[in-house]
Amino acid sequence: MSPVFENLDLFWDGYLTSLSICLWALVGSLPLGVLIAGCRVSPVPPLQWFGTFWVTTFRNTPLTVVLFFCAFGLPEIGINNSFFFFGVLGLVLYTSAFVCEAVRSGINSVSAGQAEAARSIGLNFTQGLRFVVLPQALRTVVPPLGSVLIAMFKNSAVVGAFGVGGDLWSTGATLNSARGLETLPVFVGVAVFYLMITLPAGAVLQVLERKVAIAR
Repeated sequence: MSPVFENLDLFWDGYLTSLSICLWALVGSLPLGVLIAGCRVSPVPPLQWFGTFWVTTFRNTPLTVVLFFCAFGLPEIGINNSFFFFGVLGLVLYTSAFVCEAVRSGINSVSAGQAEAARSIGLNFTQGLRFVVLPQALRTVVPPLGSVLIAMFKNSAVVGAFGVGGDLWSTGATLNSARGLETLPVFVGVAVFYLMITLPAGAVLQVLERKVAIAR
């Protein structure tokens, strides 16, 4: 494991870059997924069609294709930015579809009487969804949503391999190919640092799940 310890500063910088990819994707995909879920259960047909189109498109498109579209397709229509931005954008778009379905399953688990009660006190659909249905639905979606988020953290490696640079994947590839270090210890180091992202995230989600279960 000497290649890891001798290049610990590079692994640490890669870890921070990968962590920032995960955090930005988390901040973007959660609210977007909830918004799309609201469209999916909306009584307005165009919003339903939009939500269905969004989920069908991104759930059935490989992440690499989404990333290629963001990095090379968007500049063709005048949208230019860094590979980091396009990588995070692609991960947000892709993950939001899975967040949407997890949240929608929770919304559907809330009894119809709750929505009817919200309407009976004068709340419109948006207010009823926000103040009555979603708070109850989010309690039931912590486990599936946690799985989606852990998958997103792991998918950040695909974003890194796509050419973001400076992340854990590119650090491992550089040490292995450009510097000729041994493959096994280098990528064991990469795996360990990825575990430093996913294991704490899983622990936090387990704590949240237990607290929600007690609240119910």
